[in-house]
Amino acid sequence: MASFGRLRSAISIFNKSVFLTSHRSNLQRSLIAPSNSLASRNYADLPGQKDKKVKLPKAMYGGSGNYASALYIAAVKANAVEKVESELLAFAEAVKNSSTFSQFAKDPSVAKDVRVKAIQEICGEAKFSDVTKNFLVIVSENLRLKNIDTIAKRFVELSMAYKGEVKASVTTVFPLPPEEEKALKDTLQEMLGTGAKVHLEQKIDPSILGGIVLEFSQKVFDMSIKTRAQQMERILREPVNIGNI
Repeated sequence: MASFGRLRSAISIFNKSVFLTSHRSNLQRSLIAPSNSLASRNYADLPGQKDKKVKLPKAMYGGSGNYASALYIAAVKANAVEKVESELLAFAEAVKNSSTFSQFAKDPSVAKDVRVKAIQEICGEAKFSDVTKNFLVIVSENLRLKNIDTIAKRFVELSMAYKGEVKASVTTVFPLPPEEEKALKDTLQEMLGTGAKVHLEQKIDPSILGGIVLEFSQKVFDMSIKTRAQQMERILREPVNIGNI
């Protein structure tokens, strides 16, 4: 992904910069403020699109859910949901992979204008959209960069619902062969109907001993050998009523 490569380059440049060694450097004094302060407006508002009403496809809760919801509204207004999703995931991944930037993002002692300048330069180098850039600036100003991974996950949930995708996960002892994975996806597709697109995630867990555990749409179908063995054990432990024999 080109944007991810540019982002890694930007993070690398940041790691070699003076942000961590001089919080009150010339960069602070030369910071160019945007024409409209991002701190004084909602990042979900875009010029010429304030009248467009956007309904959330699913409810989000908590601080991270609120941030993800606001970003979703802005992305829908800009017709850029998939692009914003890609950029946000790339940024969250880059933060996790850079201990230096992760420490910088979580340090409340870093001056606000230094954080903003860093985010603006990184987003510019990565050629992020204005929606993503403005959002990350606000997140930075509000000291919420430490929550960016959770925010990104909540946004992905909204994005998938927007695209009509249903996330499903299947847990097995060994990876499913391609033909079995396709058969499972086809079965789920039939169950969910043509209006949904199945996004299947495979998980490996030797502790289930065999069989599968399937989860989707807040439903769990546990067909693992481990669970069957536990059920059988409970049955065998129940006392036998001789009178009914």
